[in-house]
Amino acid sequence: MNTRSAKDASESLVRTLAEFRYELRRFLHFSESAALELGLQPKQHQLLLQVAGAPEGAAVTIAYAAERLGLKHNSAVELVNRSEREGLLVRLADAGDKRRVVLRATRKGKKVLAQLSGNHARELNELAPRLAQALERIRTHARDVAGRVTR
Repeated sequence: MNTRSAKDASESLVRTLAEFRYELRRFLHFSESAALELGLQPKQHQLLLQVAGAPEGAAVTIAYAAERLGLKHNSAVELVNRSEREGLLVRLADAGDKRRVVLRATRKGKKVLAQLSGNHARELNELAPRLAQALERIRTHARDVAGRVTR
């Protein structure tokens, strides 16, 4: 590949990454706004999503929530406390290890989450073609770069 085409490919990749990032940011803005409209802080929505959407058999502890949300433990504790006060989730003794506390979404938390999830699914249905197109262009660039490296 000559210098000009390498420069063009690099600029094309940057444009593609910028577009992908823009679409992600639009979705995140939508998500934050949707949570706020229902009286939730965006982090509370994310917490509910991780608690209710954990893989079957996962111990959904505060440490688990902190990891999934990218929070420090003490920040996750405060978020859980606030969400518990608002009736969105509860702490329960772990049946397998009584020293451990697990988190569960309440009926109220599940109801709010179901409403938000429906709204998010509709938004993602609109967004999916643009994200998929950008991802495919990124994959193509990555294959091209990998092909150049192995030659």
